[in-house]
Amino acid sequence: MHPLFHYINKYAIISEEDFKVFLSHFTHKKIRKKQFLLEEGEISKHMAFIMKGAMRQYYIDEKGVEHIVNLYIENWWAGDRESFVMCTPSIYTIDAWEDCEVLLVSKENTLKLRNQCRAFNELLLKLDELNTIATQKRITYSISFTAEIHYKYFVDNYPYFVDRFPQHIIASYLGITKDTLSRVRKKMLKQ
Repeated sequence: MHPLFHYINKYAIISEEDFKVFLSHFTHKKIRKKQFLLEEGEISKHMAFIMKGAMRQYYIDEKGVEHIVNLYIENWWAGDRESFVMCTPSIYTIDAWEDCEVLLVSKENTLKLRNQCRAFNELLLKLDELNTIATQKRITYSISFTAEIHYKYFVDNYPYFVDRFPQHIIASYLGITKDTLSRVRKKMLKQ
């Protein structure tokens, strides 16, 4: 069965028949490594369910420094939600870190699904809850704990990112320097 079918059924119940209708609202797309899902200044017209590959969301500050905002892998949703919902230009860029296969859903089809599919509404509610919790934890760990505790939480909760993304990307995501991350990792290995 389709990866999205299994994903939805973790959070809501959808029949195989209803899933066929659900899936018809999505477009399959391959995105090669380093290609963009979204570029800064564009309005996000789609949200992407990643079936294969890894992506990153980032912005570049006035000094030209890249800041990683989100990391995505299989069975994660990628996109700039603010731009998608508000139809405003994005301040972010989302690109493929690896070759990716995604399912894209437009705002128009998202609204259709919300009206036609109870499972989609249940899924959205659960994802909103999980996203809020994850965001609160990320903020708390960023502002309240040492780099060591923050990194340990990251490794314990997102071990799959450690293997998929290089250390400089992880350091940026955690809001620390590469050197700090290197020191933290060495310290953890000694323990």
